Amino acid sequence: MGASQRNIFENITGRPETAWLAKPAAVAIVLFARAITAVRAIWWESGVPTGRCVYFANHSSHGDFILIWAVLPPRLRRRTRPVAGADYWLKSKLNSFIGRDVFKAVLIERDREARTEDPIEQMAAAIDEGSSLILFPEGTRNLTDAPLQPFKSGLFHLARMRPDIDLVPVWINNLNRVMPKGEFVPIPLICTVTFGEALRIGADEEKADFLARAQAALLTLSPKQMGSGE
Repeated sequence: MGASQRNIFENITGRPETAWLAKPAAVAIVLFARAITAVRAIWWESGVPTGRCVYFANHSSHGDFILIWAVLPPRLRRRTRPVAGADYWLKSKLNSFIGRDVFKAVLIERDREARTEDPIEQMAAAIDEGSSLILFPEGTRNLTDAPLQPFKSGLFHLARMRPDIDLVPVWINNLNRVMPKGEFVPIPLICTVTFGEALRIGADEEKADFLARAQAALLTLSPKQMGSGE
């Protein structure tokens, strides 16, 4: 997209009239993600979730939630919203259009002092409205050699506030190699998105125990844990 085209696009994305662009943009993003990654979903033996749930996943790329979103059946995709940082998705009109209009993201203010809303209440409200969520408990992208960073407390507090909601672990494999840090041109590689068995918080489960159990459930889906040799 040239500079003049980009300026025209950014001038119109802040207006309500651009709502008609959201659906074709969503289709284009899904097709592009599938073309670059040949992504396939691997579902737990219980199959595709039928009700509202929270998909919680490992996080190594800005494209992680796009890949999860892309493999969901259309009926689930339409009601699934990523939880994302407001500072990133509101930094430009183009980002805002994609985050708000295309993905209908639940945008969280990561700066505690700048917050006007409680992030847990924002997520709970989205669930109450009928949405499923995509959440990354690590909080930030994992650029370390460890398979996972320690989980933040958000997943625990959300589970405690909505204990009847299924929490579905999701392992995204290879996307960090498709779009390495600092690169702008994707490298075509096959990716998988593996969905695990849903879990719920125990009535008296402590935060540390719950987060350790959730992290273990997610790690179990890692290809290295499953013996693929990757």
